[in-house]
Amino acid sequence: MPVKNGNCVFCEISAGKTDTDMVFDGNGIVAFTDIHPSAPVHILIVPKRHIVSVKDLEDGDRELVGQMTLVARDIARQKSLQGYKLVFNVGREGGQIIDHLHLHLLGGAGIK
Repeated sequence: MPVKNGNCVFCEISAGKTDTDMVFDGNGIVAFTDIHPSAPVHILIVPKRHIVSVKDLEDGDRELVGQMTLVARDIARQKSLQGYKLVFNVGREGGQIIDHLHLHLLGGAGIK
């Protein structure tokens, strides 16, 4: 299992060490508004445990990934989104900027 990176902004956010617009906190997962949104609704769903990326998941992480998906679903319902996207970026070539597993919930008018 990858260890926490001392410079990981998502580890700092999930530990409550930053002023963040938190949308959800529970079951080892946090969700918060992206500070650089690419859609009218752009929420990041992040495990509190540091995992670098999807490619670093282990078989025992199935429940965690399922829980992240259900948290995204619940947030979409709370925000009355009729349609939305769920996106994992994997590695730099896949568009991942922060080396901490996170799921993007993108919704609202004009998402592409």
